Amino acid sequence: MGRLTLVLALSTLIATFGSSFQYGFNVAVVNSPFMQGFYNATYQERYGTPIEDSFLTLLWSLTVSMYPLGGFFGSLMVAPLVNKLGRKGTLLFNNIFSIVPAIMMGVSEVAGSYEIIIIARILVGICAGLSSNVVPMYLGEISPKNLRGAIGIVPQLFITVGILTAQVFGIRHILGNNTGWPVMLALTGIPAVIELIFLPWFPESPRYMLIQRADEKSARKALQRLRGWENVDAELAEMRLEDQSERAEGRLSVLNLCSFRSLRWQLVSIIAMNMGQQLSGINGIYYYADSIFSSAGVRENDIQYVTVGTGTVNVFMTITAVFIVEAAGRKLLMLCGFGICCAACVLLTIALTFQVYIACVIIYVIGHAIGPSKSSPIPYVITTEMFRQSSRPAAFMVAGSVHWLSNFTVGLVFPFLEKGLGAYCFIVFAFICLATLIYIWVVIPETKNKTFLEVSQLFSKRNKTEIVVEATDTDMKDLDAKDRWQEDQRVTP
Repeated sequence: MGRLTLVLALSTLIATFGSSFQYGFNVAVVNSPFMQGFYNATYQERYGTPIEDSFLTLLWSLTVSMYPLGGFFGSLMVAPLVNKLGRKGTLLFNNIFSIVPAIMMGVSEVAGSYEIIIIARILVGICAGLSSNVVPMYLGEISPKNLRGAIGIVPQLFITVGILTAQVFGIRHILGNNTGWPVMLALTGIPAVIELIFLPWFPESPRYMLIQRADEKSARKALQRLRGWENVDAELAEMRLEDQSERAEGRLSVLNLCSFRSLRWQLVSIIAMNMGQQLSGINGIYYYADSIFSSAGVRENDIQYVTVGTGTVNVFMTITAVFIVEAAGRKLLMLCGFGICCAACVLLTIALTFQVYIACVIIYVIGHAIGPSKSSPIPYVITTEMFRQSSRPAAFMVAGSVHWLSNFTVGLVFPFLEKGLGAYCFIVFAFICLATLIYIWVVIPETKNKTFLEVSQLFSKRNKTEIVVEATDTDMKDLDAKDRWQEDQRVTP
């Protein structure tokens, strides 16, 4: 059983603060009415007339939705970058997409251009798209199997802390005012600089070094630093076994991933989980919290404090999830989370007073924090565990693309959906939560405390394949005679 060493803890904290924190910060940082005031003032100064409400709504929807669109582009870059630069190397390279847009957003008011903000949101979205996929991959590969779930939720914790930090800074007496909002947007570059300075001192993923770089000496050294002891032969042997069992597959592309029968249900599962997580309504609540609470009747001065309150609840419940994920398991938390979200969406629809409305939002945030979560940490933990080394980069590329496209859809459509359907828009989200809950109940197995090969075996029956792993050999055989390919390989480790 592995333990939480100082090197493992610091690697986790630096990677998540430098990357995941920014994801959450940039989700909530644009939730400021003063930015819309800047858009209006800039438009009037250019054209001599106030901006029309419909055009302002469109511009603001673009500002919000360019972030997840950039996230989609970032997800497409995951597989080639992590295979070429490694997991840690990709995180270091990714800081370019944080520092540059931070400078752009910081000077946007001086330049008198809201277009700069929209372009910068695409770039910082690329940063989030890469980090939301690479950080869970990196942490999943450096963690011992008994701590993989708890460490896998740390990115979610930093995302919720990032959201809360942006909400606190957005209070009018701090930076949420006419002069402070450009500074608030530019703060996203600070975590990137910290990561750029400190992360190079920590190990690369041992699995990447051994399996993809064939550098056993570096893999052993990294593993010894991460585990805190010299004898890491058993874990290296498990990595070699995984490597040998999939040498015939090679490094899988997305197209290969879609055609492999032995990975079919794993692929469907990550698509279902990421769509369910992002289309469940949480993005609408975070992106448009001020307008939601305003519609519910909350006084303008009180909205900022209610928003901070929901962010605090989110952080608290995420901390709780870190401590219970290994005991409760991934599947149970996902089921409970989507179930609570479904019930909260129904209650949101029928709520008559803003006090009840606020309570329903808080219940929804609680459900999302313990299960699906804004950053989908448990789906990404499960993604890490369902796919082995050769298929993992392509799997994260697919998962990230679905994640960010769904996020983009909600960010762009939600303000119009809210205006057209009012509270009834949450009924749509309730059905999505219910459908995802049913899928997880029927299809997703529990993966806690299992090796990557053991998780593959759990899916083999549903895929109508068989994976046999013995002490002296590894046989992989596709039992479906109708399939176009059949794999019958014997490897002696």
